[in-house]
Amino acid sequence: MKRGLAAGAAVALLAGLATACGSSGGSGTAASGGGKPVVGVDYPRSDTDFWNSFIKYVPQFGTENGLELKTSNSQNDVSKLTANVQSFISQGVKGVVMAPQDTAAVAPTLQQLNAKKIPVVTVDTRPEQGDAYMVVRADNRAYGEKACKFLGEKLSGKGKVVMLQGDLASINGRDRTEAFNACMKASYPGITVFGEATNWDGALASQKLQTQLTANPDIKGVYMQSSFALSGTLQVLQQRGLLVPPDNPKHVFVISNDGIPQELKEIAAGNIDATVSQPADQYAKYALQYTKAAIDGKTFKPGATDHDSTIIQVRPGLLEDQLSAPLVTADGGTYGGVSSVKHDDSSLWGNNLGK
Repeated sequence: MKRGLAAGAAVALLAGLATACGSSGGSGTAASGGGKPVVGVDYPRSDTDFWNSFIKYVPQFGTENGLELKTSNSQNDVSKLTANVQSFISQGVKGVVMAPQDTAAVAPTLQQLNAKKIPVVTVDTRPEQGDAYMVVRADNRAYGEKACKFLGEKLSGKGKVVMLQGDLASINGRDRTEAFNACMKASYPGITVFGEATNWDGALASQKLQTQLTANPDIKGVYMQSSFALSGTLQVLQQRGLLVPPDNPKHVFVISNDGIPQELKEIAAGNIDATVSQPADQYAKYALQYTKAAIDGKTFKPGATDHDSTIIQVRPGLLEDQLSAPLVTADGGTYGGVSSVKHDDSSLWGNNLGK
């Protein structure tokens, strides 16, 4: 699917979504003095390539949806997120987009916004309590399963792998971890998994990988739950003489999650072997489209969308649009029944950033 979409097509797509998924007759759009609805967008952090890519896409899709944006950055701190939301409320926003990294602690903030009838769209993460108009996210359990099957096939079902987990206070970290472990247990019982919690911290991930390789020099696979660990992992492997081509017996197979441009380059170079492309562009696009739909009084229901995804009901009061996130490899092959796309495929956002 082509990632880019002109403004007119985006409006048409939104109208199609509303028709397909059901629409309640909403009143007119609440707007700023200039006629545009004011929406607050809180960025969760700006210290990773993935989130910096998301940040670059937000203004583009804000303009396409006719929104005036107020932005903030909570820097992975739920107390800052709470303060930023208070600021948005004081600025009269008609909707809020956020990506809470602590998915339990955000509940009071969601309750406050709900009481003020300000719709919320969460991106990438799903709140564990409280309502939101829509969650825009990929199936994070599928991330773990795809990583498991790729490594399981590459290692022929035997050996040792390290899983550099994210933050287990995040539903993303838990989903990826639980799914990877469950898949390994069921499909590749001959593989030993060393799980290391890293709190999405690259330096900590590097340290823990170093420790595991010292204790288990025969480790043959690494699953990084995000590109946060990319540079540190490559550095550790290089220091140990393990950063060698895939056809070298010393090669350690590495799979990541995100699909940032650097990951695609490292796959092409043979330094890592795969990633799961988490759609930074689509996160921005649909988060803002759903926010505009909420302001316009439209509603949605579970089912297939017209953009290659499925809306599921997580619980009463919470819907989640699970966007497509393909496995990306050097050869575009199929691993454990999971098909992949080649690293240079033009549909990948990581190959189109900046174009």
